[in-house]
Amino acid sequence: MNALLCALLLSAPLYSELRWRPIGPIRGGRTKAAAGVPQKPGTFYMGAVNGGVFRTDDYGRTWMPLFDDQPSGSIGALAVAPSDPETIYVGSGEGLQRPDLSTGDGVYRSNDGGRSWKHLGLRDGQQIPQIAVDPKDARKLFVAVLGHPYGPNQERGLFRSLDGGESFEKVLYVDEDTGAVDVVIDPQNSQNVYSTLWEARQAPWENGKWSGPGSGFYKSADGGAHFRKSGKGLPDFEHQQLGLIGITVAPSMPSRLYATVQTGDQGRLWRSDDSGETFVQINDDPRPAERADDFAEVKVDPKNPDVVYTASVVVWRSADGGKTFSAFRGAPGGDDYHRLYIDSANPRVIMIAGDQGAIITVNEGESWSSWYNQPTAQMYHLTADNAFPYRLCGGQQESGSACVSSRGPDGAITFREWHPAGFEEYGYAAPDPRDPDLVYGAKVMRWDRRTGDLQTISPQAVRGPDYRVVRTQPLVFSPVDSRLLFFASNKVWATRDGGQHWSGISPDLTRKTWTPPPNVGKYAKDAQVTQRGVVYALAPSSKDKNVLWAGTDDGLVHRTTDGGKTWHEVTPKQLVPWAKVSILEAGHFDTRTAYAAINTFRLDDLRPHLLRTHDGGKTWTEITGGLPSTAPSNVIREDQRRKGLLYCGTEEAPWVSFDDGDHWLPLRLNLPATSIRDLIVKDDDLAIATHGRGFYILDDRQPLLELTDRIAAEPMHLFTPTQAMRIRFDTNEDTPLPPDEPFSQNPPEVAAIDYLLASEVPLTLEILDSQGQFFRRYTSEDELPDVEDDGNIPRWWIRPPRRPANTPGLHRFIWDLHGAKLATPLLGYPSSAVPHDTPKEPRGPWALPGKYTVRLTQGERTQSQALVLVADPRWKTKPGGLRQQFELSRRIAAALQDCDAALSKVRAARKEHPGDASLTALEGEEEGPEKPAAGGARKRKALDPQPALVPWTARLASLYELLQSTDAAPTPQAAATVEKTLAQTSSLVAKARAIAH
Repeated sequence: MNALLCALLLSAPLYSELRWRPIGPIRGGRTKAAAGVPQKPGTFYMGAVNGGVFRTDDYGRTWMPLFDDQPSGSIGALAVAPSDPETIYVGSGEGLQRPDLSTGDGVYRSNDGGRSWKHLGLRDGQQIPQIAVDPKDARKLFVAVLGHPYGPNQERGLFRSLDGGESFEKVLYVDEDTGAVDVVIDPQNSQNVYSTLWEARQAPWENGKWSGPGSGFYKSADGGAHFRKSGKGLPDFEHQQLGLIGITVAPSMPSRLYATVQTGDQGRLWRSDDSGETFVQINDDPRPAERADDFAEVKVDPKNPDVVYTASVVVWRSADGGKTFSAFRGAPGGDDYHRLYIDSANPRVIMIAGDQGAIITVNEGESWSSWYNQPTAQMYHLTADNAFPYRLCGGQQESGSACVSSRGPDGAITFREWHPAGFEEYGYAAPDPRDPDLVYGAKVMRWDRRTGDLQTISPQAVRGPDYRVVRTQPLVFSPVDSRLLFFASNKVWATRDGGQHWSGISPDLTRKTWTPPPNVGKYAKDAQVTQRGVVYALAPSSKDKNVLWAGTDDGLVHRTTDGGKTWHEVTPKQLVPWAKVSILEAGHFDTRTAYAAINTFRLDDLRPHLLRTHDGGKTWTEITGGLPSTAPSNVIREDQRRKGLLYCGTEEAPWVSFDDGDHWLPLRLNLPATSIRDLIVKDDDLAIATHGRGFYILDDRQPLLELTDRIAAEPMHLFTPTQAMRIRFDTNEDTPLPPDEPFSQNPPEVAAIDYLLASEVPLTLEILDSQGQFFRRYTSEDELPDVEDDGNIPRWWIRPPRRPANTPGLHRFIWDLHGAKLATPLLGYPSSAVPHDTPKEPRGPWALPGKYTVRLTQGERTQSQALVLVADPRWKTKPGGLRQQFELSRRIAAALQDCDAALSKVRAARKEHPGDASLTALEGEEEGPEKPAAGGARKRKALDPQPALVPWTARLASLYELLQSTDAAPTPQAAATVEKTLAQTSSLVAKARAIAH
């Protein structure tokens, strides 16, 4: 279809009402950047490695995203200018050397505390692990650029800017293989600048790495204009395999420096007392600098040079200048910490950033804020189970695994709606299609939600030379045979009995030999050419259980059409050794179609590579039109309902194609920039696994299924509504969770009506029942009062009123499946409230399951579409019971309207005849507790008061809520009471009308 029209529709604000909905898990992910603001107690910033920048103003109780509209979400460094707390610098790219990482696009600056950002430069640096700002000049800064993790490049080393990042000069550089990893400025004399360089390279295969002689410690005494190698006594590469060095200056004694120093696979703490001229190893304890190529962080108490902290697997503290250490923060399994910040005004206030997120202490470590309030989870893949509501399951980097419900019963998705699924952080999840409480994961484990039992059921109990796996191995059920589970190592395995018995159904499908890729560069001589690849992607056909596609991380694709008895190599000619086949997708409309997402990041190639075949893999076509050249591709999927409708995910955003991949359009919408590692279609929705912001769902993709050139050119179009379901939004009857507790939104309540407009003209949206009778009516001119405090209900609990938009573009209006609001003053807000989403109750009667018509009118144009409403599948109430409930509720609603009119007439008559006792008796008073009588005695109310309009209105409202609060049929006693009360009310209304006349 026309790419321009679609691009306009998918761009904000025209498509803004289609939104990605985050569902969690709200559990912090790897965070490497952290800074505080001494001038603003309680204010801190954190940068997640793939989740953007956040700020807290309450010591970590709540966090607000600041970077969601920027093009990069990978953050490695963050610095607040000491002389101007409104000036913030951000360095993108993780700044690590590890198998799983994301790169960035340079440096950003904010002049207003993070409310807006400007991109500055150093775009090709890819990884920025540290930024240092002059203590007295907010426009003078140093940026440590580590460079490409998988190849050589020139834009690396230490850069200086004297104009706030508007321009940079390279002030320290060794070669294209060595980057700068740390930089600090003497807080008392900014002429003294220290920096460390690190020569390191990741291999194209997982867990491969090299280092070289470029690493070292450097010092400048003239404000960074010139640097010289310093640090006499430190190890070197030739003799001790010197690697990563992390440094810091003691603020109260700037002649003292501490350094974590990597030598080979070990790390130790070193100290200098002469401004970095010489260093000595201060102790032989490996723990404070363990895994020194992952963690290189050391900080000193601002007021005591002998109190030193290091961040490693555990945070360690020394009170004797580094001679001895004790644990300061940590947990079994290792929290893995990356960054420390100590408040210069109050050293008892400390911030730590690590693999689990960012936390803050205000009492020197006695207690900490939580990381279960940060939406920065790094998910690898996702699979949906067949529960209702469905859950999304997958592995979370650094934390384990999670299954998260797509909907919460209490009006939102909270900590109650997700749970770890037992398996390791890297793995796929494969919920059993026949039993959603059984989840298979990792390599391979089976978790039973009912008992919590976790059993390892790998094809081989231990690894061997003929059984290779890496962090992430595919695990997937056949969409044709719900008992058939596939797993891959370097071979493909299958089980039909839940992992009790496995069959190897392929030979080793990886490359037996290969030539080191060009990006390995000078390290090629150290590359061991062995058969080391694994099968990284599996795609069973949804048309034929014997058809299966397999792709490897070393760049091969195979296909079987006989259940694994024979395999045929169908590798696209575009693939070179170690071009990783990230995801394969078997076509949903025939067995010869497949799509492949190829990730070449480890070949130092950031371009996306998507491939398509329609002839069983004989020929492949690259399909990347419209995709940016700076974001590797991770996933591609085909929609099951519309042929040629494809989705893909890159390191920055999701995309959509309406023409089988020939042209791609952005589908980022409201999504922050983050790595899209996986994407699936589940029922009517799209769901994605981001590697930095958890799971997201795009509810109801119907406009994507239906959109065509013709529709895009129409003056008005009403899309076919997706089948709606009568689900109770909030079943909680208890006190609500506090509004500052983290939560995610539930799906819209509950029927989405999408329409496209070309002009701005008033419109009407009507819902008609199966008999063609009006059930609900909305207009674009409906009043939208401001949300204000309502009695004792604070405004932040109240759901804002809604009306259908009439501006040009695509719009989504949510009908809540209720009839017109009740004509009664007896409305209020339930105690089981949801922040910003609590409607006034009771609302109009629930719509019955059945067929409805949606009618849209704008000017002279009218369009109608059928809408089908079904019952919640968990309810087994017979249609007759719901019909009885509806009819009684409808009659009560009508009686309430009559009562309201009758009361108005009676009260008007009482003003004319204030002494008329019959009018007073007819109006009546509220039923309630005893009231004081004359002289202070208690006046007892009658146990069976006489019918009157005021108390009977309240009774009707109470009975209405009783009926509408459940999807069960009314009890006989409830129905009898309703009939009696309606009859009494009818008599009262008749009396009121007679008196009024």
